[in-house]
Amino acid sequence: MTEHLTNQKPGHWPSINAAAAPLVERLVGGAASLRIGVEKGPKGCTVVDCGIGHPGGLEAGLLVTEICMGGLGSATLQPVWSFARWPWTINIHSSNPVLSCLGSQYAGWNLTFGDFSSLGSGPARALAGREDLFQEFGYQDKADTACLVLEVDKTPPQELVEKVSADCSISAQNLTLVLTPTTSLAGNLQVVGRVLEVAMHKIHELHFPLERIIDGMASAPVPPVAGNFLAGMGRTNDAIIYGGTAHLFVSGPDDDVQQLANDLPSSNSRDYGKPFEKTFKAVKGDFYAIDGSLFSPARVIVTAMESGRSFHAGEINEDLLNTSFGYDGT
Repeated sequence: MTEHLTNQKPGHWPSINAAAAPLVERLVGGAASLRIGVEKGPKGCTVVDCGIGHPGGLEAGLLVTEICMGGLGSATLQPVWSFARWPWTINIHSSNPVLSCLGSQYAGWNLTFGDFSSLGSGPARALAGREDLFQEFGYQDKADTACLVLEVDKTPPQELVEKVSADCSISAQNLTLVLTPTTSLAGNLQVVGRVLEVAMHKIHELHFPLERIIDGMASAPVPPVAGNFLAGMGRTNDAIIYGGTAHLFVSGPDDDVQQLANDLPSSNSRDYGKPFEKTFKAVKGDFYAIDGSLFSPARVIVTAMESGRSFHAGEINEDLLNTSFGYDGT
């Protein structure tokens, strides 16, 4: 499977940390124009503030999204008039959606130290290789520098820096931590920019062979920034669950492709039908009590490469988007 992951022979897989490095340099070097902060953190690591003490913005959010994708994806903003109230969407494409989305963008590295807790995403995950996913892929990156993205509103403690640099086998001075609180413009956008990754994760959970995923693209509406973490988490999830669209290109028999399309949309979940913030409150903040099948785009198109047939499933739910995004009819 790993050979297909990167479309190259074993031993010649791309380094997602190396691919993301120029984007990290752009982020750090363009701090003033991007309205973000850069400073030295614990053990000499570089800490990039994209919305805590600095305003940041949408451009920073796009760049952070592409860093999260390990330099193998693109993120753009575009008006789409299919949404009456929320015309701007973030559009995502990856040249290698399995490696880019699951191997880098997925927030799968649990980092907890005292009262500090965050899920790490970005290319540093592939250097550490601490998740079962990387054993399944047979992929571990090798690079001299690493970048990790954290959805937090405070600087991580020294213990986190020490663990990440040790697990990645790099000097802390070569580690960049990008901080993107969900209540910031950059943080808000980079979460919605996971719309393709959410589709890929659902495919993995459905046990569909990942080597059959040839290409993919996705989009989701950009929600207004919320005033607190919980509302922000709700809006960014709802943008994908009720407003996201993914188009995937896969190999294999039409029956398999059609079944994948039918299984993918968020509407298959028992928890579908109310704003995510209410769902989260109903389970008293226990994220793992929420039906995992909810985390998927609202609508999918899956094209069978051999036959050329496309299968459509799911639908946009703009009424729920309006409720979640705070539209009161005025």
